[in-house]
Amino acid sequence: MDAIALLKKDHMTVKRLFDRFEKARSGKKEIADRIVKELAVHAAIEEQLFYPAARLKAKRNEMEEADDQVLEALEEHHVAKWLLSEIDKLDEDDERFEAKVSVLIESVKHHVKEEEGALFRYCRRLFTRDELVTLGRMMAKAKKMAPTRPHPRAPDQPPGNLVAGAAAAMFDKGLDFMRDAGKQAMSKVNGRMRRVARQAHLNA
Repeated sequence: MDAIALLKKDHMTVKRLFDRFEKARSGKKEIADRIVKELAVHAAIEEQLFYPAARLKAKRNEMEEADDQVLEALEEHHVAKWLLSEIDKLDEDDERFEAKVSVLIESVKHHVKEEEGALFRYCRRLFTRDELVTLGRMMAKAKKMAPTRPHPRAPDQPPGNLVAGAAAAMFDKGLDFMRDAGKQAMSKVNGRMRRVARQAHLNA
């Protein structure tokens, strides 16, 4: 899968999550957590690999418009990561929770529209097919090691983001493990409580 196809696939994954969030009547925090994770990983591989490669190609080919598109995309990432960071810390019953997610959805939809329009068209002209395939493979591998949470204060361009991203990824995976372990423990407790309640009802 080439780099552009990989990014479009990510966009579709996030779009489906947005649709689920907007239609859901409960469990919205769980969907929001998935949105945060997907967008954090997606932003990381773009900032570490795709955008730097596009900027390098644009400068070598004196295509200033393409470079401008990448810089605008980086600023949109910056805004989105602050929102994601705030959403990640909110509970579902917080009065600002749904409003923040709605603003995020609109912002990301605008970003995707611009990226899949002008920027990807420029990249199809700047990169050969083989280069895009090679870049896509690198990005697919990078996804496995990318941060799973937003880090809006971290650098968003090489070399700073490569070092910060590796450290953030290790920290995030630790948090993911603890969060998942906590959910499993609560699920077991709830299951036991339901069984006790059923038994008490039968014995009554």
